[in-house]
Amino acid sequence: MPTNLITIVRDPDTADLLKAYFAETGTTYTGRRFERLGGGGDRGDIRDVITATDLVAVEMLGVQVPPEVSINILEGPLGRELSDLLRQVPIGVDLGEGRAAEEVEDDSPANLAWRRLKEQKGVGAVIAGKILARKRPRLLPVWDQVLWCQFGRPEAVWKQLQNALSVDGGVLRKELGELRDRAALPAEISLIRVLDVVLWMRHRPEHKERNCPGYDTVTFV
Repeated sequence: MPTNLITIVRDPDTADLLKAYFAETGTTYTGRRFERLGGGGDRGDIRDVITATDLVAVEMLGVQVPPEVSINILEGPLGRELSDLLRQVPIGVDLGEGRAAEEVEDDSPANLAWRRLKEQKGVGAVIAGKILARKRPRLLPVWDQVLWCQFGRPEAVWKQLQNALSVDGGVLRKELGELRDRAALPAEISLIRVLDVVLWMRHRPEHKERNCPGYDTVTFV
């Protein structure tokens, strides 16, 4: 993880980056609609089911679930298996809280769902993570090659973020909440989403220009 996350979050220009990303006019980013499209993936009636709207929302982040995998999710055994796992992943738990640590362990239902998705042809770690971030936006982060690079290329992103958000009494979470307020964003935009957008907006131009290790055609828009 970067050692200066607090410094980045406190930077006076950071709120402007957030406002620019979530703005509905000007230079728009389709990712601004990811968590709120169709009322959100964690809406009470669909929180444990991956829907067609969820798959469209994932496209807002510049990736696409392969058609055959989408069919299996929407109408096949893969979707039923994922629903069984999602029912075991709590709603309303924020990454960085004490009880969140057990939810991102290697044998947790969330991690098992991520691995199951990652096994599908044409999915991989990035798309799998974005699907699950849509269903549990407060607990599971969006991430891609740009963020992986900015985070310091960790092997266990969820655990690393859990540690970063819980250390020193959760000071980073407090700072992210204050940043969200300064940018006048609604509470539906989770703290971990605030963090990933800030890091992505700051690093993506440099990441592309320098062709950082791990950069490929997968983008987060």
